Amino acid sequence: MNDSAKNAGIDQNLSLRLHHALTAGKDELFQILQGQPAEVLKAVLRNPALDEHHLLILLKQRGLPEDVFSTIYAAKRLIENSSIKFALMINPDTPAHIAATLLPQLNIFDLVKICLMPGVSPDHRMAAERSIIQRLPTQPLGNKMTLARRGTSAVVESLLREGLPPLVEACLDNPHLKEGSVHQFITAYTSTAETISMVARSGRWKSRPNIRLAILKNPRTPAIWFTVFLPGLPHTTIKELLSVPRLTSAQKELLRQALGGHRPKV
Repeated sequence: MNDSAKNAGIDQNLSLRLHHALTAGKDELFQILQGQPAEVLKAVLRNPALDEHHLLILLKQRGLPEDVFSTIYAAKRLIENSSIKFALMINPDTPAHIAATLLPQLNIFDLVKICLMPGVSPDHRMAAERSIIQRLPTQPLGNKMTLARRGTSAVVESLLREGLPPLVEACLDNPHLKEGSVHQFITAYTSTAETISMVARSGRWKSRPNIRLAILKNPRTPAIWFTVFLPGLPHTTIKELLSVPRLTSAQKELLRQALGGHRPKV
């Protein structure tokens, strides 16, 4: 068979596949969606029998051509469903410009899922995380509480900085919260005697040396935490704490008592 004959055969075969993709019924479409070239997939997307279930199957595939995503995004009938928008966002091959326009249309808890799901591209994950943080100021307290328990390290750090006692308590149990964020919170102006005490009571954080020192350097720390933490500290550390200028006179008296009631030698 010469080349022209081969090409004619290929063209005819493609024409048949395109026609089948355009006219197949619902059940047949599930089979057609697997391992097809872009031309056939785009024909499938014009099939009136195509529904949400077919698209969700298609969007689980990796390595889809960019123009397939563009075709889906351009079709209002296909893109108005929230499940389809979510499926587009978690497919690492979805073009960045499409992902950027979809983010504002997703609810905040879908964005959290995107941040935590394996296989999502780093760019999509970072964009979702930024979108969550941008929305935090307008969220009701109930949503913030849920986000404090389930959010990523950046999200929980933003919520911790708000300093609201219920949020602080929820944030401290979040497994993504980092020690550096807790340390920054203790030293920030938003920390209060109540929220510092929450950190000091936390089973996860109270035994960490850097956290204890941050607590003992804060003028808003209640006296009880000096009496609890000072007995475990070496005298050299207590002497260093006495040189912290912002501690109150009552706190410094507790430090001197821990040294045996004597002022340290200069």
